This record gives sequence, C-alpha cells and structure tokens, in this order.
Amino acid sequence: MNRDSKITIHMVSSLDGKIAKPDNSIEWFETTDNYEKGVSEPESMPTSVDCYVMGSKTYELALSLSKKYGWPYGDTPTYVLTKRTLPVERASVKFYHNSLEKLFKDLRENYSTIWIVGGAALTKSALEAKLADEFSLMILPVFLGEGLPFFEQVKAEFPLHLKQVNAYKNGMVELSYQINR
Repeated sequence: MNRDSKITIHMVSSLDGKIAKPDNSIEWFETTDNYEKGVSEPESMPTSVDCYVMGSKTYELALSLSKKYGWPYGDTPTYVLTKRTLPVERASVKFYHNSLEKLFKDLRENYSTIWIVGGAALTKSALEAKLADEFSLMILPVFLGEGLPFFEQVKAEFPLHLKQVNAYKNGMVELSYQINR
C-alpha cells in the first residue's frame, strides 16, 4: 500500500448541502457573487488528482452534462461503482462492482491522490467503512431549498481537523478537512 496516498471526498454544494436541483440542473454553479477579498477562482478539477471514483448516478449525470460542458475529469482514470451495464464513452472510465474496501486498497497501491466525487450512497459507504482520509468541500453562495442532498444519513461520528480555508472572488468557499481517527 502507498502510505502517502490520500482518499478525499470532494463535493460542490449549495450552502444547504444540495448537489443538484430536483431536475439535476447545475446552472446555479455559475455564481454572480463578487467577494472583493477573495482569491481568483479555483480550477474546475485539479490536475493533481490521480484517480476519481464515483457512483453510477453521478456518472450518468456527468455523461449527460458533458454534452454541454465537456467531461470534467479529462483523461484521469475514473472508476464507476455499478452493477448495471452503462455506456462507455471514454477509455479512462472503468466499471467496478466488487468490494469497496478492495477497490480502495487496490487504488491506494497505484495512485497517490484519489477523489470520491459522488454520490451520496458511495460517500456514506466510504465514511462508514473508514476509507476516506479527507474532505474537500466547495460551497457556493446559494441556498437551493430543494434538490439532491450530498450526504445520506451516516450512522457514525467523525471528528475533523480543518486544514485549509479559501474564499474565492466568486463567493465560493473551499473547506479542507482531515478526518481524525
């Protein structure tokens, strides 16, 4: 196992923890807020990520949105957890349907920076199995009220350590936490 590898749960959400409106739209990502003390806007997906992991619903939404916005994960290896047969549109996408623990053990041997990018069931499973090391939360300056929540009911307490806070000119705030064990 690569002892330096990190598994990060990454999410972009509204202030009230929604990751999409009920119709799955994400136009609200385009904030018009202006925070003068903020730093320039973050890159859409960091180039330092070696591997992405997502659930099948997140993959289907990403495929749908890629027709308008492009595929946000580039050629970075992307593992999709599913038992269904889904369309393969990119060589970098691999489908996986076995043990979550085995997947992350294997990924840690090959990658240093692994990001879980959705959805709620996958995040819950990774947290409850104590597989994640960090959170990276991007909170947009909007309260949606209705929509898809990022977190499902997790039946455990996780003390966190705040590692970093960034406020951006567009009003977005990035919070980075280490999960304490």
